[in-house]
Amino acid sequence: MKQHKKTVLLVINCLQGGGAERVVLTLGQGFYELGYEVHILRFKPLVQYDLSPNFNYHVLKFKPYKLIPGAQRRDQIFARAVDKYVSKNIGQPDIILSNLDRADSILSNSKLPNITYIIHNTVSLLYKFNKNHDAEQLKQRMIDIYAKHPCVCVSEGAQKDFVKSFGHITPTTAIHNPIDKNSIQQQADAFVPDYQNYIIHVGSFKDAKRHDVLVNAYAKTDQSMLLLLLGQGKHKSETERLVTELSLEDKVIFLGFRDNPFPYIKNAQFKILTSDWEGFALVIAEALVLGTPVISTNCPSGPSELLPERNLMPMGDVDAIAAKMQQAMSNPQAFRAPFDEALLPAKIAEKYVEFTQNL
Repeated sequence: MKQHKKTVLLVINCLQGGGAERVVLTLGQGFYELGYEVHILRFKPLVQYDLSPNFNYHVLKFKPYKLIPGAQRRDQIFARAVDKYVSKNIGQPDIILSNLDRADSILSNSKLPNITYIIHNTVSLLYKFNKNHDAEQLKQRMIDIYAKHPCVCVSEGAQKDFVKSFGHITPTTAIHNPIDKNSIQQQADAFVPDYQNYIIHVGSFKDAKRHDVLVNAYAKTDQSMLLLLLGQGKHKSETERLVTELSLEDKVIFLGFRDNPFPYIKNAQFKILTSDWEGFALVIAEALVLGTPVISTNCPSGPSELLPERNLMPMGDVDAIAAKMQQAMSNPQAFRAPFDEALLPAKIAEKYVEFTQNL
């Protein structure tokens, strides 16, 4: 008799170019390597990544449901549609992993068993709990969602922050994001960039990434290396204005979004991260795979779990960041660090299996 193949379902709003979206695809690969049948369900057709032929893809559009008045009622009705769709087209998955707030909110209304949330961020910083007038209301809404199912946080810092923000409302654990070493190394050889002797920053132009701090710190160095900024987002135009104000147009290069950033990372003298918060800091682990030195702000979760202390800088401190950048420009190899093989996809997927089985 043929043994029933175990199934995992990963749920996310869309597969647009973000870190969590890439994690979903890499984690899917890990489960595939463990022999699972992998299903990915999204609520918007949008895709910016190459999709592996090893998975089954599903789209159940949320858009028609937007006409239903009341956010909670809308999510409840859509959750019923999700349950029906999954039961009919996938069966009963052994593990369901929900990613990011849209999916989390919907699956908090689901009647399907075996649901676990993946917490990709440091929630108190992402949602600005200390600066937000509606923080208590928002917190309560989030507690209602996250108390429903167990949570996997993508770093120890993110787990501590989750428990500090919400209390022990549900079982939690920390499991780092998976890194597909072979795929990254292959993609890194796709081409050689037109630039040489440069520093690379990869990340969306959004609040967390602090491009303003990065550019101001770079202005205080001798600028003996170019600074390449890879990404897109809401703060891009103000970063461009800052570059112009500081007369750095010849030194700072805006590359836009690239679906394959790895050749730029591989050929950089070093990679820099100036974030005020991260969930896990995927880009650090990816740089380590390619042997690229990294310096990063010591934000509350992620970097200190991946890098030695000498590679870390205080957040928001333009002078200290400028000094560390100058050191790295003089001797990039001093900031090399090893890649931890425990981050390979199948090993990370095994940790998910272990956590969900022991609940």
